[in-house]
Amino acid sequence: MPRTEAPTLSSPVPRIADRDRRRTSASVILRSVLEHGPVARSNIARLTGLSPASVTDHCARLTRLGLIREAAAPRQSGGVGRPHVPIDLDDTRFVVGGVHVAVPHTTVALLDLRGRVVAERELKHTGDMDPCDVLDRAADGLAALLDAAPGSRPLGVGFAAGGWVDRDSGVVVEHPLLGWREVPVRDVLGARTGLPVHVDGHARALVNAERLFGRARGSGSVLHLFVGNVVDAAFATGDEVHHGPRSQAGAIAHLPVPGGTETCHCGRVGCLQAELSERTLCRRARAAGVVQGTNPRHVLRAARDGDPVALRLLTDRARMTGRAVGLLLDVLNPETVVVTELGVLSREDCLAALRDAVGSERAAAVAPTSFADSVLAVAGGSVALDVLYRDPLGTSPEAI
Repeated sequence: MPRTEAPTLSSPVPRIADRDRRRTSASVILRSVLEHGPVARSNIARLTGLSPASVTDHCARLTRLGLIREAAAPRQSGGVGRPHVPIDLDDTRFVVGGVHVAVPHTTVALLDLRGRVVAERELKHTGDMDPCDVLDRAADGLAALLDAAPGSRPLGVGFAAGGWVDRDSGVVVEHPLLGWREVPVRDVLGARTGLPVHVDGHARALVNAERLFGRARGSGSVLHLFVGNVVDAAFATGDEVHHGPRSQAGAIAHLPVPGGTETCHCGRVGCLQAELSERTLCRRARAAGVVQGTNPRHVLRAARDGDPVALRLLTDRARMTGRAVGLLLDVLNPETVVVTELGVLSREDCLAALRDAVGSERAAAVAPTSFADSVLAVAGGSVALDVLYRDPLGTSPEAI
């Protein structure tokens, strides 16, 4: 494979303003190619407002890095002048690894540059959830996926989880359901994989995935509500996801929900996570004799088999999720709301119950995640892909 150009520490360092401008322009161009490709350079200049010379220069850089390529040989036209050669994303060469740690299992995956899942594996948790053991198994799982995909070069690894995850330090500060506190994920996983590791909360990761690859592309503001064992949210305006000090934004577990009856461990009644957690759903299903275990998909299967109690539990949960969405809409007023919740992703009646609770005037703004079949895999990988699309010139294949 021919070597690709990459910035090096020994290269002359441009002025900070120039460097930031180049990074921003390269990001805008790469995202334009992602969204519109195959696309001619002249159209990129028109779409982005950059000069044709700047577009040509950055396209040459991105081509040498192996991120874009000419889509086809130029076709001669009857006109005068050089024919336009469309360019497109080169999604054949590089992948990113994704790791998502949930309460029952870890999902490891490989994603291409379009955010598509190339390979995926679910690793069920065993033992006491020691973070080093979990991350070791995740690293081994990624290595196995890469071994099975010869020719795919990894650019880095994205890690996502619920709870309090600090993007800047690469640390899971607190995840009560896992029993994790101050876990240096970036350092541990980086040492095990030998790759750059990027870390974020899964709701923020999925906002980025929706904005890059999903139905929220082009939306001026996006709210994502994640409802699993952990319930949290993320909010983006323009190109920025709000993190807050030490990435604490989106912690809505104790938001009071109208009509809630569940007692939370904090002592209050009706906290969002206590009401909507998959643990609560399964406990209620067990009490009603619908299921015996702790897998929420068994409740979904019972509803598919015609169990009216299972269906009521799922639609009630979707309706309560809709009330939570309504509260967040009142505060943040986003253009688009994306919801990741089991029933909403799987059943039209649950989606209808959620939208009914939101209200007819705002229901059209609410949609299920674009990645229903692979949401956890996409959450992990999109952390790394967001870094790539924000700074493609700083993500050096030859540095890996």
